[in-house]
Amino acid sequence: MSEKKHNVSRRQFLTYTLTGVGGFMAAGVILPMARFAVDPILQADAESDMYAVAEVADLTEEPQRFDFSYEQVDAWYQSEVTETAWIYREGDEIVALSPTCTHLGCTVNWDANEDYPDQFFCPCHFGRFEKDGTNVAGTPPTEPLHKFITEVRDGTVYLGTAEPQI
Repeated sequence: MSEKKHNVSRRQFLTYTLTGVGGFMAAGVILPMARFAVDPILQADAESDMYAVAEVADLTEEPQRFDFSYEQVDAWYQSEVTETAWIYREGDEIVALSPTCTHLGCTVNWDANEDYPDQFFCPCHFGRFEKDGTNVAGTPPTEPLHKFITEVRDGTVYLGTAEPQI
């Protein structure tokens, strides 16, 4: 009599079997997609990378424009990125400033406007910055130009990421 209580009906057997097979199939589909979505997050961050930009011997006390390129990987897409930096010497210190205006992201140039000599000038909205990157009061930018992390190795200037000066 106790055997009859433990019998499984055909309906229960099919329900258990289909639930198990469906679970395995769902796991087979969902797990690769989850790994695909999470894998880039688990990759090592490349923010600490430094890129060779210029030779120390080429620098002067006047800001000079230097372009540099590097490979960037965004999730599964790899591309070559070209950036620009304004680099100059201030005594023994090497200063590298981002050319991106902190107002609306336009590109600033050194000594580009004859009315404002020896300043960085944004022609789009008339933003101005001093040589050290600080914004001139009364102009649209509300913060200084961002400054690159710099490092000198064997006479070569290496740049990292640009960080706010505030």
